[in-house]
Amino acid sequence: QMDVHGRIREVLAETIRDELAPEHQQLSTEDLIKALRQRGIVDDVMKELKFVTDVNEKEKTSAPKPSTHFVDREPPVLKKTNIDPTRRYLYLQVLGGKAFLEHLQEPEPLPGQICSTFTLCLHFRNQRFRSKPVPCACEPDFHDGFLLEVHKDSLGDGSKMVDATTMLSVCDPVHMVLIKTDTFGETTLVASYFLEWRSVLAAENGITNIAVELLGVGTESKVSVGVLNIRLEMYPQLSKTLSPEVTNTQFALERQKTAEKERLFLVYAKQWWREYLQIRPTHNVRLVKIFAQDENGVNRPVCSYIRPLRAGRLLDTPRQAARFVSVLGYERAPVIGGGGGKQEQWCTLLAFLCRNKGDCEDHANLLCSLLLGFGLEAFVCAGTKAKGVPHTWVMTCGTDGTITFWESLTGHRYIHRPINPDDPPLVEQPKPPYPYRTIGCIFNHQKFFGNCQPSDAVEVCVFDLHDESKWKPMSGEAIKSVCSPGTTSSVPPFPPLCASTLDAAVASNEIEVQLRVLVSEHRKDLGLSTVWDDHLSYLLSPALAAYELERTTSISAGNEEFQDAVRRAVPDGHTFKGFPIHFVYRNARRAFATCLRSPFCEEIVCCRGDQVRLAVRVRVFTYPESACAVWIMFACKYRSVL
Repeated sequence: QMDVHGRIREVLAETIRDELAPEHQQLSTEDLIKALRQRGIVDDVMKELKFVTDVNEKEKTSAPKPSTHFVDREPPVLKKTNIDPTRRYLYLQVLGGKAFLEHLQEPEPLPGQICSTFTLCLHFRNQRFRSKPVPCACEPDFHDGFLLEVHKDSLGDGSKMVDATTMLSVCDPVHMVLIKTDTFGETTLVASYFLEWRSVLAAENGITNIAVELLGVGTESKVSVGVLNIRLEMYPQLSKTLSPEVTNTQFALERQKTAEKERLFLVYAKQWWREYLQIRPTHNVRLVKIFAQDENGVNRPVCSYIRPLRAGRLLDTPRQAARFVSVLGYERAPVIGGGGGKQEQWCTLLAFLCRNKGDCEDHANLLCSLLLGFGLEAFVCAGTKAKGVPHTWVMTCGTDGTITFWESLTGHRYIHRPINPDDPPLVEQPKPPYPYRTIGCIFNHQKFFGNCQPSDAVEVCVFDLHDESKWKPMSGEAIKSVCSPGTTSSVPPFPPLCASTLDAAVASNEIEVQLRVLVSEHRKDLGLSTVWDDHLSYLLSPALAAYELERTTSISAGNEEFQDAVRRAVPDGHTFKGFPIHFVYRNARRAFATCLRSPFCEEIVCCRGDQVRLAVRVRVFTYPESACAVWIMFACKYRSVL
């Protein structure tokens, strides 16, 4: 922050000029330190240094923290990356950006002022990195270096040093996603770029500088957003580099091979569709989705958006995975102009996770991938909801033939019991509990089925996938040729999930403090005083924990104790009212505004009466990435005067 190096250099240059000129004596270290002392630089540095103390020491002089947890706001940077000399690394430096013309008019942010920021997220061979946020500007000041291990998770040959020729066969690109975060914490996807890093293998002394032009996403996928200056370097240095002809030939061959596979798949898909339409002409209105556009406007087979994904130790059960996916934000792809048309944009997994929100297709693809990772037979279903609105959801097939639908936006599960249209009218039919109306096709990473039953209504649908008169399959070989990982295809590999960096206790406290202020201000405007009851607030915790448990496991527990505690805390002749509500964002002001729209909540917050005591409790439950479920409960007790 102080540019210590620069200042020390100036002083040393001065000292050497002043003191070496008269008689050419040798300067000792002491002389130099003395010179720095005289100019007060050492003291400045000492002031700026933050010493890392043991967190549990009693003499903490920092701001008072909640006594439950000690959290260092700015974790001291003590991490040194150990470079294993037997492995190859790619050092990728981002040295600033230019021509981000949308931010040409942005004023310089004042110190301490909150401004919009850019963050760059990277994924390469199972490793993920995130740059420090930099203020949005026409020339954003990115200065970050990322050490990517070229030989991560490779089988058996991790121990031997790889040469340039072997690395040329590593065709995984570095996937870079640029995210913009506005002053309210809302994120937008600015660009998604696949960097071909192997040009460094043919560079002299193993270093190459490239200017990467980032293009926009969705409807703006042909428009330039800006340019990043990137420097690539191999560690340790290559003993012999390849010639540019070799690398260019390799790239050309890979492109040719991919294009040929994609062309053959397209020919096959057209033939399959022709056959599907010959079964019944009405099939052309069914939602049979074979290709979908990603954020860069590239058409890719739908099966390539799914892959079995294991969450390591971050998620324990399929239902917890469904809960995690449901707390990721929901946002339809942005459209310029009206007309009610739905802009289609299926995001790559990295773009979805870094932005922390996406459309229903993104949620369904991620949930299906996680359920496959948990060993279930899962498919994404494409169809419609009420009023013919296109929708996607997930389905699992049990070994006993049970069909379960999973709604990826809410985490709800529904058992499917088909209605038999040939039953006599007196037979009682099950009423479908799910919101889905029609189903056109189902697919996962290996299979694709088009629905060819006489009616595409979900309630009469029979999911016997082996019966080709009900479901027309696509060739598994054809799907594998373009969708299986490891093929030199345009399909990006899946990133691993990251653990949450949020501290739940601190986040809960922060929101709670902000809500207390907002409630007090709101009541003050109405001419009401506010008295908080801390004990009652604390008693609301078990209820919030039970609500989250119920969302995750569908089991409710511990309600009797909560009711008993509240009865004891509310004396005779007093009335208790409580209102729980659930959000997936941590913006207290926005949450409070939403709460006030509910008449129940407004009644509590604006409660008038004798001996009114208010309570509010917030509980943040963290999930992988930076997803979280925020439960808020407002409550009041007052004397009933009849």
